[in-house]
Amino acid sequence: MKLALLSDIHGNLQALQACTAHAQTQGVDRFALLGDLVGYGGNPEAVVEQAMHMAEQGAWVLQGNHDAMAVQPNPLDDSVGASSAVWTHQQLSASQREFLKQLPLTVLQGHMLLVHASAYAPERWHYVDSERAAEMCMDHALQTFDASHVMVGHVHHQTVYYRGAGRKLMRFEPTAGAPLPMPHHRRWVATVGSVGQPRDHNPRAMYTVYDDQAQRMTFHRVLYDHAAAAAAIRQAGLPEFFAQRLERGR
Repeated sequence: MKLALLSDIHGNLQALQACTAHAQTQGVDRFALLGDLVGYGGNPEAVVEQAMHMAEQGAWVLQGNHDAMAVQPNPLDDSVGASSAVWTHQQLSASQREFLKQLPLTVLQGHMLLVHASAYAPERWHYVDSERAAEMCMDHALQTFDASHVMVGHVHHQTVYYRGAGRKLMRFEPTAGAPLPMPHHRRWVATVGSVGQPRDHNPRAMYTVYDDQAQRMTFHRVLYDHAAAAAAIRQAGLPEFFAQRLERGR
């Protein structure tokens, strides 16, 4: 199976469409959306509608923290991430909110676990952003799910943590477009990057393709119309900072 992994779309329809179109050219067999379909972006209803259509066609779709916030905004939360939750909630139809509400936190396929945040207490949205955090994620994936390979979103960066001959996980920064060997006998955690909110000073969208048969993973960067995505944010009256993030890739 060749699996396209898309995470942290954040209401960015232009980036989602660009990544799905690119993935089709890679001959993928299935899509997985690892959560945070909404939040920050100006087209949440269109993104959720596309996710619902993809789910009908067999895609795995997970819930992220921004999806949960959009279903039930917390009026006491004054964080940047929560600032668009009420607006997003209002844009979504009742059926779209119900779709987000019922999404699972994890999907297990053989020894591969898909999760938005960490396998360690997925509902608490821990970031896998260090070797220590990856170790906790891997340990809980093995103990709770018997999974030796974990695909993660949430951190908006593309990274692999793998266990070689030593006992601890090692960090590796992949090169976009270069296939990376991911042998079945190794234990690893991969953060697949963000489709709609890149934060490495590069505005190109991120997604990842995992080829189970060839035992390799390719991390992709995709050009898209980020100016149009920023314009949608401004037209919606959302904070200017959200639009500038897309333009700067940060």
